[in-house]
Amino acid sequence: MDTARPPAHDAAQPDALATPALSPSEWGRVTLVGAGPGDAELLTLKAARVLASARVVLYDNLVSDDVLRQIPQDAERIYVGKQSSNHTLPQEGIIELMVRLAKAGKSIVRLKGGDPYIFGRGGEEAEALVAEGIACETVPGISAAQGASASTGIPLTHRDHTGMLVFATGHLQGEGEERSVALDWAALARPRQTVVIYMGVGTLPTICAQLMRHGLAPDTPAALIERATLPEQRTVVGSVQTLPELA
Repeated sequence: MDTARPPAHDAAQPDALATPALSPSEWGRVTLVGAGPGDAELLTLKAARVLASARVVLYDNLVSDDVLRQIPQDAERIYVGKQSSNHTLPQEGIIELMVRLAKAGKSIVRLKGGDPYIFGRGGEEAEALVAEGIACETVPGISAAQGASASTGIPLTHRDHTGMLVFATGHLQGEGEERSVALDWAALARPRQTVVIYMGVGTLPTICAQLMRHGLAPDTPAALIERATLPEQRTVVGSVQTLPELA
């Protein structure tokens, strides 16, 4: 997947915004669609159907080229992807754009990697759309965690080893020198659970150090998985202690 793809459209000034104001009965609707972890064959039937009939698509950086090929060539595509310290639009701007397009009579597909409601900010977007009186539907997608689990053969749960499954984000939070990975490390370091940390490549040394500091055994098996389900998938397997160096 090309993570440096250029915007397919100027997200700040789409042509649709020139449309005269319409009454609420003429507004478009927004469908939040989970694009899954990357392999287009892992799209749900409903997601594939929605994409095949889409006319306006706002898509994220983590949506693979394979999935984007499911969108009709004549559909309007607006890239609103976010990478670390490089946002095409801030989240507030994406929400404002969706609201303005819908009120201009455009029905929109908001395409997100994985599942919209698992670290995809889909909840924020759905909440804002409903507050504006805009019809909104969500189509779930296979999460990155599920895709990574299946493509590596590492189960998320196993009766002999883990009875809990925890998702967390490895993103830095806060401002300036105060930025840190703000997680409940003691809870994450508990035994007999699988911990899946999204977006943790850049903060992997901190994550592993904190887990060991809070009691997780250094020899606990750990893996780093990048670009899960795609041909360029990378998997590194080690322990909590060795993984940062191996990666």
